[in-house]
Amino acid sequence: MIHRERLKWPEHIYPADDWRFVEKQFNPGYLGQTETFFALANGYLGMRGVFEEGSPAHQNGTFVNGFYESWPIVYPEEAFGLATTGQTMVSVTDSKIIKLYVDDEPFYLPTAMLLLFERALNMKDGTLDRDILWETPSGKHLSIKSRRFVSFEHRHLAAISYEITLLNGEAPIVISSEMSNEQHPLEQSSDPRKTRAFQESIFIPKASYANHHRIVLSHMTRQSQMRLACGIDHVFESECPFSHETKHSENFGKVVFSIDAKCNVPMRLTKYMTYHTSRRVPPEELCERAERTLDRAMGHGFGALMESQQQYMADFWQRSDIELTGDPKIQQAIRFNLFHILQATARAEGAGVPAKGLTGHGYEGHYFWDTEIYVLPFLLYTAPRIAKNLLKFRHSMLDKARKRAQEVNQKGALFPWRTINGEEASAYYAAGTAQYHINADIMYALKKYVEVTEDEVFLKQEGAEMLVETARLWRDLGFFSQNKGERFCIAGVTGPDEYNTVVNNNTFTNLMARENLWYAASTVKNLYEQRPDLFADLAHKTGVELSEVEEWKQAADRMYLPFDEKLGIHLQDDEFLEKKPWDLEKTPVEKHPLLLHYHPLVIYRHQVIKQADVILAMFLLGDEFTPEQKKRNFDFYDPLTTGDSSLSVSIQAIMAFEMGYLQRAGDYMHYTLLMDLADVAGNAADGCHIASMGGTWMTAVYGFAGMRDYHGRLSFRPIPPARPLKVRFPLTVRGQTIEVDITQESVTYSLREGDRLMVRHYDEEIELLPGRPISKSLMAIGRTDI
Repeated sequence: MIHRERLKWPEHIYPADDWRFVEKQFNPGYLGQTETFFALANGYLGMRGVFEEGSPAHQNGTFVNGFYESWPIVYPEEAFGLATTGQTMVSVTDSKIIKLYVDDEPFYLPTAMLLLFERALNMKDGTLDRDILWETPSGKHLSIKSRRFVSFEHRHLAAISYEITLLNGEAPIVISSEMSNEQHPLEQSSDPRKTRAFQESIFIPKASYANHHRIVLSHMTRQSQMRLACGIDHVFESECPFSHETKHSENFGKVVFSIDAKCNVPMRLTKYMTYHTSRRVPPEELCERAERTLDRAMGHGFGALMESQQQYMADFWQRSDIELTGDPKIQQAIRFNLFHILQATARAEGAGVPAKGLTGHGYEGHYFWDTEIYVLPFLLYTAPRIAKNLLKFRHSMLDKARKRAQEVNQKGALFPWRTINGEEASAYYAAGTAQYHINADIMYALKKYVEVTEDEVFLKQEGAEMLVETARLWRDLGFFSQNKGERFCIAGVTGPDEYNTVVNNNTFTNLMARENLWYAASTVKNLYEQRPDLFADLAHKTGVELSEVEEWKQAADRMYLPFDEKLGIHLQDDEFLEKKPWDLEKTPVEKHPLLLHYHPLVIYRHQVIKQADVILAMFLLGDEFTPEQKKRNFDFYDPLTTGDSSLSVSIQAIMAFEMGYLQRAGDYMHYTLLMDLADVAGNAADGCHIASMGGTWMTAVYGFAGMRDYHGRLSFRPIPPARPLKVRFPLTVRGQTIEVDITQESVTYSLREGDRLMVRHYDEEIELLPGRPISKSLMAIGRTDI
C-alpha cells in the first residue's frame, strides 16, 4: 500500500519529452526538486542543478564521491561496540558560478523580465541546457544560452559553454566567472534521511593562486584530513572589445570579463572546471593534477569534449535503453531513472554508490545495501565492468569489516550498514549494525555477477576471500537450537524492514545467510579440489580449513525458517504474529512516514512493515518458495507494507506481476517510475533515490517482462500491455547481447551479439542464434496497464 500523494507537475511547464526533462518557465515553487532533477554527475563528480548565477538556490551543492568530513558520534549513554565516528559527504568548492551584468544591472531570475525560458536535462547527450531571452529594465534584449556537462570520459572534468548576444543596441556587459569555497551551513533536522549540518567551518585553506584566466584553490578537511584541489580556466571569444581581471583569495576566485557589447555580436565564454581529491597526497600534487587536467581540456576544446560525451551516451543507451513506444511520459520517466543511475555509477572507481548519488546531501552520501540489491542488477546486464568495480570496492573494505566484526564480538567480517570509508557510521544499532543481512546481500550480488559474466578469476581471488569471512560471521552468529529441533537459528538481527528490529529468525536474513553459507562452502571446496594453488593462497590470507567449510554447509542445510502452518505463510520473524496489526486505513496521510511521527517503540509493537521483507526474499530467492507459498505470503504482507521506504514498491510491483495481480502491479510500477519525478517520498529536494531508480529497471525487466535468472539460467514470462505499446530492451549475458521486444500480441527474442544462447519462454526452451529472432504469441495472457 502507498499512503502518500504524488506531485503533479504542470504539463504546460514540464511537458512530456522522450529524451529530455524540460522546464518551460522559471518556477521557484519547485526549486528544491528541480535542483535534484537537473543535477549532473559522472559517479565521481556531481553538481546540483543550481542556476549558473548561483541564486536563487534551495540547497546548492557540488560533491566528490567519497569526499567526507568525520565527526565523533556522541551517545548520552555509551555501550560496548557502538559506532564511534560519523562520516558526512560535504559540498566542495562551487565552480559553476557565472554572473551576468548588463548596464551594471545584475541578471537575477526572480526579478528578470523573461521573454523566453527553457531549461532541459538532455539525457541523450548528457548535458544541462538553458535558453533565455531577457529584457533588461532599460529595454535591451539579451539572448543567454548555456550548456553544462560533467564529463564521463574525463573523470575529473566539467565544462560550461555560456553564450550571450545583445539583440538590440549597445551596452557594457560584465561576465564574472567565479569559484567559492565559502560554506553556507545547512539547517539542522531531526529527519534521519537528511544530512548532518556542520555549523563550524570544515575546510582549511592550503593553496590559492592564479595565472591569466586560471585559478586553483586547495583545501583540507579539519577532521578527516582529506585534501581537495579545484581549478577553473577559461576561453573567451568575441569580436566585441573586452578586457579581463583575475582575483583570488584563499576561499574565493573570479575572472571578470568586461565587454563593450555590440548588437548581434555573440560573446562566448567556455569554462573548464576540475576536481582532484585524496586522503594521502599533499595539496601541492593535487594542484599539479588539476593543472594537467585543465591543460588537457584547453587543448581539446569544448567541441571535442562534447563529442566524446555524446559518444559515451550513445554507447550507454545502446547497452541500456528501455525503449517504450506509445507513451512519451512513461518513456521520459524510464530514461530519467536510467540516466541518473548512470550518473551515480559510471566513474565511481574506488568508491561506492551514495544512496542519493551525487544529486544531493541526503543520507550523508553513505553507501548502503542499496548498491548490491537494487543497482547491481541493472549494471550486471548493461555494464558488468562497473558492477565489478563496485564489488572490488567492497573487497577493499574487507580489513575494516574484519575489525568491525571483532568490535561486535564476532568472527569473520561484518560489512558496515552505512559508510563512506569502510567504518560503520550508523549510530542507531537497532536499524543499523543489526542488519547483518548486508553481508549476505553483498555475497548474493557476487554470485549473480559471476553467473552473468562467468568471471571465475574474480570469484577465486577477491570473491573467495569475502565469502570465507562472511560465512565465518554467520556460523559464529547463529546456533543450533534444541527448541527448534537442532535447526540453525539466528537471533537478534534486523531484516530489511526497519519497523521490526532486533528480532529472532528473520526469514529474509536466514534465507540469505543460507545462500551465503552454501556459496562459500561450494566455492572453497571447488578451489581445494580444482585449484590447490589458489586454495593455498586463500588459506594463507584467511586461515580457512576444510573442517570449518563443512560447518558452514551443515549450518546452511539445517537453517531454520519460521513458518505458520495455520496461515500457510513464512513468518517475517518468530514473534511477528504476536503483535497488534497497525490500522493503516485510519492513519492520516500526513502521518507518513511513520518513523517521523511515532516513537520507535510504538512502531515496534505493531504488525506494520516499512519495506518489503519476506516479499523481497520471494523475489531474490524465488526458487526457494512454492507458487502457493508466494501467493499466501504476498496476500498477507502486502497490505501491511506502508511504502514508507522508496525501496519497497518496485519489489511489490515485481511480485504482483508474478502473482497475476496486474492492476496492482501497474499501480506499483507507476509509483516506482515516479518515485522522484512525482516526489512520492516527499524528499526529492535532498537528492534522487538511486536504489528506487534501479528498481525502475528491475520492475520493467523482472516484473513486466517476467525475467528470472536463478543460477544463471534466464527465463521470461512477459505480460502484454493493455494499451498499444511496444517495449524493447537489451541484456548482456556472458558476453552476448539479447534483445527482448514486447507488444500487445507477441514477444520477440533476438540475439544481437554472440553465437548461441539458451533462454526459456514460459515453459518452453528456446535456442537463440544470430540473425534468427524467435517470436511467441501473448494473445492468451492477461494484460497490464503500464
